[in-house]
Amino acid sequence: MAAVSTFKVAADSACHTGEAFHKLYYETFDKKRNKIDTLYHDTATMVWNGHPVRGAKQITEFLEHLPTSETTLENLVCQPVIDTYTEGQTTVLVTIYGNVKFNGHKDKSFTANFTLARPNQSKVFKIISNYFRYQE
Repeated sequence: MAAVSTFKVAADSACHTGEAFHKLYYETFDKKRNKIDTLYHDTATMVWNGHPVRGAKQITEFLEHLPTSETTLENLVCQPVIDTYTEGQTTVLVTIYGNVKFNGHKDKSFTANFTLARPNQSKVFKIISNYFRYQE
């Protein structure tokens, strides 16, 4: 029974982390994109509609080339990753369903998956992996 209780605590924590993360991420994405590298781990990876990018600075450069945007969240799903698989780091998977409107374009539905990790000595989660795909 203790394992179930421990997992429930981890799941609740993952939900709180995901809620705070999505607000911070899309606020930064829509309004301060030049600062988005602060949310990514230095060696993070991103796949944007099939286009792979590696490294926080390169991800920021890629995203800065996109038109200005307005993002709305439709659904958010979060779950913890068992620390057996993450070498003791607290890790959370966040899946987001939403709509994005880029300046001069119509709204598009999308799915985004984020893997967030917090090393043992850190209080801050960083994105280690990000996948974005339009739902067309």
